[in-house]
Amino acid sequence: MTDANDNLSASAPEPARSSAAADSVSSAGPSAGMEARIRQAIQNPQNLGEMADADSVGTVGSPDCGDMLRMWVKFKLDDRGRKVIDRATFQTFGCETAIAVASVATELISGKTVEEALGYSGTELAAPLGPLPPMKIHCAQLVEGALRSALQAPQAAVPGTAAQTAPAPENKPAQNPATGGANRAGGGSLVESFQAPVGGRVKLRPKE
Repeated sequence: MTDANDNLSASAPEPARSSAAADSVSSAGPSAGMEARIRQAIQNPQNLGEMADADSVGTVGSPDCGDMLRMWVKFKLDDRGRKVIDRATFQTFGCETAIAVASVATELISGKTVEEALGYSGTELAAPLGPLPPMKIHCAQLVEGALRSALQAPQAAVPGTAAQTAPAPENKPAQNPATGGANRAGGGSLVESFQAPVGGRVKLRPKE
């Protein structure tokens, strides 16, 4: 005969935790799941590189500290006549996590309006990777800052809009404070934002 106490001592199976929940357990560093997603994003980064015909460009960071990120954005009109993000690309001098966050973020904002994209926080832009540890939050903030800089900067008119027919103001080449020269169309390569000494080599300043 089965003792009733045997049934009472039997514990119910522990429910399986989602990968997101498992990722959030450790705040000291990235979980194995998040590290795997970061590796995958770095091995196959999406939308990496300059965009020659970008409508807007945003840059955040400083060559003095070494962390910089530039984002190019191209717009289009969707089926409802809304101005949406057609494509976004990026370049960065930063850690691998910044590359991974920028990669997934540029995919996430595709097809979004400016208002919708501005509504994303750095945490939300990095969400496809899983919860970031505190020491990596600045990587998501770097991506958020570059996106906001691009979306809030003066933008080229989207084909088919009334703004396209307005006369364009006379523009003088913007001076790049880091190089002392004019920026190329589309914002130029991020490497040009670093001090380039005589001889053409790029000088990367170490963190202090």
